Amino acid sequence: MSKSERKSVLPAEPSHGYEFGGPIGAFAASLGLPLVCYLAAFLCNEISGCPVPSALHPRSLTLSKLKEEAGWPTDGVLGLASLTVTGWVLAYYLLSLVLYIALPGQEMEGPELRTGGKLKYKFNAFQSAVFTLGLAAVGTAMQSSDFVLWTFIWDNYVQIITANLGIALFLAWFSYYRSFTVNAGNTQKRELAEGGHSGNLVYDWFIGRELNPRVELPVFGVIDIKAFCELRPGMLGWILLDLAFIAHQHKVHGYVSDSILLITGFQSLYVLDAMYMEPAIMTTIDITTDGFGFMLAFGDLVWLPFTYSLQARYLAVYPVNLGILGIIGVLAPQALGYYIFRSANNEKNRFRTDPNDPKVAHLQSIKTAKGTRLLTSGWWGTARHINYLGDWIMAWSYCLPTGIAGYRVLHSSPITNDDLSPANGGLTGGIPIKTEFVQGEAKGWGMIFTYFYILYFAILLVHREMRDEAKCSRKYGSDWEKYKKKVRWRILPGVY
Repeated sequence: MSKSERKSVLPAEPSHGYEFGGPIGAFAASLGLPLVCYLAAFLCNEISGCPVPSALHPRSLTLSKLKEEAGWPTDGVLGLASLTVTGWVLAYYLLSLVLYIALPGQEMEGPELRTGGKLKYKFNAFQSAVFTLGLAAVGTAMQSSDFVLWTFIWDNYVQIITANLGIALFLAWFSYYRSFTVNAGNTQKRELAEGGHSGNLVYDWFIGRELNPRVELPVFGVIDIKAFCELRPGMLGWILLDLAFIAHQHKVHGYVSDSILLITGFQSLYVLDAMYMEPAIMTTIDITTDGFGFMLAFGDLVWLPFTYSLQARYLAVYPVNLGILGIIGVLAPQALGYYIFRSANNEKNRFRTDPNDPKVAHLQSIKTAKGTRLLTSGWWGTARHINYLGDWIMAWSYCLPTGIAGYRVLHSSPITNDDLSPANGGLTGGIPIKTEFVQGEAKGWGMIFTYFYILYFAILLVHREMRDEAKCSRKYGSDWEKYKKKVRWRILPGVY
């Protein structure tokens, strides 16, 4: 890029300081979070246990023993990736692109840009998901748990993580590089994110330098990279992973447990609900404020599908049968959380689109200097981010079905003819081996993996709430201070 081009880069607005710990935090997250995905895959597995036995006896831990128990590839780091697997993952993304273009959808304008004008968006993630899941249903009906999609996901789980990580890295670097072509006076309605042009390469690459990077592809036309990644490959991938885990449980154990059905049902409801309400992403901080960098690319395509599905992956190996009382105990937080989450979001969306709607016309609000209104009654008069509370309560219903988690995998021989069924192992190296799954000393330690989501999600929501507060304070100034006096609580009324 020439010096004249550098001078013409649109500066957006003055940087408002670092977030996520600045460059050091961005660097640590960029290395540490992918490592968490791999650690979860290797240290909680169907080979030796969850967690692997050596982790419970650190004094006797050796690297060679840990590799054996974790199922580390025989060809080392190179075994984490596969050109064949990467090709099929790219085919999945291509299918998502084709469905985005081919299927009908709702078209609307996005929020007003700081530089003026609005971008146009097309929303059909729900239709795309229904079509894809329909294809998977046909395949499952024909081949049951041996359907090639499900066996491919289970057999190549780690390599699929790597492929998605590679895609996220490519999109982050591509978007960062292209952000330097955002010029003053451009006619493409491109602009830099408020907090993404600090001048520090690592931080700007992580947080996202350009607000809404778009690319024009042959045949497909203009694709908004951030909006495409938000609810499509990763979110649908979350459901597909869960379904693959159900298929594996059925293949190995001969039945499907109520616990894995509940978790998959809850998570599928969450995903499909988000896709059905896809236009609502236009009001989220991801679209309105954050640029598209490694943070969103990795979060959408790797972190979300592969860490949010850890509970179903655990149950695929070690089924938990809840019974009637257990099911009721899990349904309760799901119902309560979903009611709060959906009711609050519906109320906000109705008020923003049509304040005269009879369902929200009675709500009290204060008018800001910018001409917008802030709700001070109803759900949003209870807490400034009450929807986060519902989101977190639902998180419990994803983890509770795993119970007091943890198991050991035991292999024994000789075995009887009855044990030679697929549900009991089969042949390993020509020697009959019977596999047993017992909790033993691993009981409770597996919760590090299956209840990780609750702790992580609480931290995520509190941090996001703090970012929302800072954004609103900058946007509304003294009006936000007046609003906080009327609505005191942040997320949990009476507590926080």
